[in-house]
Amino acid sequence: MESQYNFNDIIKNSFLKLEDFAQLSVLDILFSLGLAFTIGMFIYFVYQKTFKGVVYSHNFNITLVLMTIITSLIIMTISTNIVLSLGMVGALSIVRFRTAIKDPLDIVFMFWAISVGISTGAGIYLVGIIGSLFIGGVIYFLAKRKRKENVFLLVVHYEEAVDSDVKLSMKKLEYDLKSKIIKNGMVELTVETKLKIDNTSFVHAISDVQGVKDVSLVHYNGDYAS
Repeated sequence: MESQYNFNDIIKNSFLKLEDFAQLSVLDILFSLGLAFTIGMFIYFVYQKTFKGVVYSHNFNITLVLMTIITSLIIMTISTNIVLSLGMVGALSIVRFRTAIKDPLDIVFMFWAISVGISTGAGIYLVGIIGSLFIGGVIYFLAKRKRKENVFLLVVHYEEAVDSDVKLSMKKLEYDLKSKIIKNGMVELTVETKLKIDNTSFVHAISDVQGVKDVSLVHYNGDYAS
């Protein structure tokens, strides 16, 4: 009974007293949130300038800024008391994100925003500033770097009887077969090809083959076609 009383007494005296909460000045709070907003806007512009997906989401980009600020606020809150930090961890553990992230690079920006929020909330400002400048420079450099080859999907619909003629018109084209569907005497041929220059004259050569209904050349970017 004595040990139980001592344990409860320790908990009350060491952790649950209001005076044990670390005090943050208004200036420190405003500076941390302001810096989080500034770096969040830097992330916003880097994402906007380097976006290579199909449809740009302005709402997602705004979310990155808000995520930076909110994370900074959470870190400042939980840094004031150990019991509060443990409770916050338990509360956040029930949060589940249901939105599917289609572009892997979006996950990078989310982690970047969270990392900046943690560094600014913890008062490690140089880590957030220097780290963000370095990451932003790397992303911008890699995004603007020109690729030597562009990947395209070539889709051809033609009559099954002219299959050999279509293949003959594609003999100068390096490609990998993706699919070939035959139905009711019609063929849908899908191949992947890489072009170093913007030369699409072969599309006209294929479409000129007797029995070819239509030819489509689609730029392929990872999981997306545009």
